[in-house]
Amino acid sequence: MTTQHIYPEHYHAELEEKAQLLINQFGNFKLPPLQVFESPETHYRMRAEFKIWHEDNTVHYAMFRAGEYKKPYKIEDFPVASVQINELMEALLKALNQSQLLKNRLFQAEFLNTLTHEMVITLIYHTPLSDEWELEAKQLAKSLGVSIVGRSRKQKRIIGRDFVEETLHVQGRDYHYQQVEASFTQPNAKVCEKMLSWALDCAEEGDRDMLELYCGNGNFTIPLSTKFRRVVATEVSKTSVNSAHYNLEKNGIDNVNVIRMSSEEFAEAMDGVRNFRRLANLDLETYDFSTVLVDPPRAGLDDHTVNIVSRFERIIYISCNPNTLEHNLAMLAKTHDISKFALFDQFPYTQHVECGVLLTSKTDNIRG
Repeated sequence: MTTQHIYPEHYHAELEEKAQLLINQFGNFKLPPLQVFESPETHYRMRAEFKIWHEDNTVHYAMFRAGEYKKPYKIEDFPVASVQINELMEALLKALNQSQLLKNRLFQAEFLNTLTHEMVITLIYHTPLSDEWELEAKQLAKSLGVSIVGRSRKQKRIIGRDFVEETLHVQGRDYHYQQVEASFTQPNAKVCEKMLSWALDCAEEGDRDMLELYCGNGNFTIPLSTKFRRVVATEVSKTSVNSAHYNLEKNGIDNVNVIRMSSEEFAEAMDGVRNFRRLANLDLETYDFSTVLVDPPRAGLDDHTVNIVSRFERIIYISCNPNTLEHNLAMLAKTHDISKFALFDQFPYTQHVECGVLLTSKTDNIRG
């Protein structure tokens, strides 16, 4: 069976319903017309994760409903994932079932794909990985034409490399990104291109600076850096910070400073609450910030960070959780008008909503 029944002929009706629910949820705010950015109707996910179910010495891909972890739903295809992932699912499963060593204590398989057709498959085990395992995994990687990463507790073996390189086409220009397995990347590449284009339209080109919180691997940082004199970008994940530096160099961007710290820490630094050695070579007083971009996790922004963000003339807010976005906007709407409001359909056929909001200051007295 497939993991979820999707009906492309119903896609636009479901998207309209999702959009109306979002408009209703934010009905207490003064909103501009909602911009809706649709997804491809099938094969839009560039990442997929499956549990491995063992039965009669045979392994299957499986998913489980919440609370039903002893009742697997066996997966034969996954129409929401890319065509390449679907093709490799069958080939990988066949190879695993022909190798007692490769399937022994295997409990999860993850696929990371790109529009440029690169692929990393991660196999996660409940047992240490031996040299014999690596030899078989190398043969498997060669036969499938992919990189393979093996993981077990405190162990990681890489056959090929542990990342892919994606190219996104945005407003007539190609941007290149390293995406490391097991780190966050936008799952719907075609919608991601639309998100980046929308964010570029939100930015005013000029001789001023931008602050970005939660920059990840530089997904938004890189295209937006073309609109500003200088950019300061923060990110707490070491892996993502390393990828951001790699991606900046690959794209020839030299006006961005990436700092490894949380948004809460940076808010404390801006308010002079704490001094950080990580900022020793960064003189914030020389920056003329006009814009801040935030792309927080589902928990949204803490109150102190909201206070810091509210001091900027323009706020570009990317949200994966309308509920925390609604809470943050209740505070930000006191100082800013909502100039743009967007829905990005990262996950069709689900209730999940990704939003973009551009807020502009009510007065001319706000200074970053």
